[in-house]
Amino acid sequence: MKAAFYSENGGPEVLNYGEVDDPACGATEIAIDVRAISIEGGDLLHRRITPVAGALHVPGYQAAGIVSEVGAEVRSVKVGDRVVGFNWSGSHAERFVVPEHFAYPVPDGLDLATAATVPVAFGTAHDALFEFGGLGAGETVLIHGATGGVGIALVQLAKQAGATVIGTASSEDKIRRLAALGLDHGFNGRESDIRGAVMTVTGGAGADLALDLVGGPKFPELVAALRPRGRLVLIGFASGEQPVLDPAAIRQGGLCVTGLMFGKRMHLPEIRARISGLIADVAAGTFAMPIERQFALKEAAAAHRYMEQSRPFGKVVLIP
Repeated sequence: MKAAFYSENGGPEVLNYGEVDDPACGATEIAIDVRAISIEGGDLLHRRITPVAGALHVPGYQAAGIVSEVGAEVRSVKVGDRVVGFNWSGSHAERFVVPEHFAYPVPDGLDLATAATVPVAFGTAHDALFEFGGLGAGETVLIHGATGGVGIALVQLAKQAGATVIGTASSEDKIRRLAALGLDHGFNGRESDIRGAVMTVTGGAGADLALDLVGGPKFPELVAALRPRGRLVLIGFASGEQPVLDPAAIRQGGLCVTGLMFGKRMHLPEIRARISGLIADVAAGTFAMPIERQFALKEAAAAHRYMEQSRPFGKVVLIP
């Protein structure tokens, strides 16, 4: 099969494209004839820093397509089904093998490119808001880095839950586009005083819940933007910099700070059911996931570079 792969860590330039061996389909697995691949932030991070096991590594968590093979013990999926699949690696390829419990049906009428973007983005966002963040109706949510896949999902889910939604973005155009999806207040996260902006729109009360997808030097401003006994969930580090925690500020504010790595929860039955429901919601038009740009699989290096340099609004997708 054709795939994008690398043999050493580094920038997008380490990605190659060519023939690699087809992955075997085990007894409890399915093989997908890939039609669309969603590039995730974790794909970029692993390419940069995670040691390569073996001669080469095919990256990627998530792809959608048509089931071409099922293992002997598989019962819930059959050849010919339209699915979106998750695994810890291997999606940047023409054939993607995933465990049966990581294959989610794609409803008729939902295009496979959009379907490929849903599980990680919306699943992470739902967990961050409700399981880890404890969001309640009428609360105020601050989303730092609201224009990627998870951020856009956070905006929509929080708004549906009855929250006031504040978000940061890198341009006025992106803030306007987020407003169409439910954002109540937005400002430039790089240039603005986050605490000051949040206190202005909340009348000095602060946010009940902050969600950080960026990390880096702005993290103390998120902590300062919370109300007393507020909550903060660490989701990602799009800036490439780890945030620095100030235990004194957390203690003095009576704050709760937690981290989330959604992939470690995706095997749970309740998560599988939730993701299937979220895919159905996207198919029904309840939620949306914009795809800013599509690249051919052979252009994977260019696609990774585009994501790192352009900070797209929504998702970037590869097409084999």
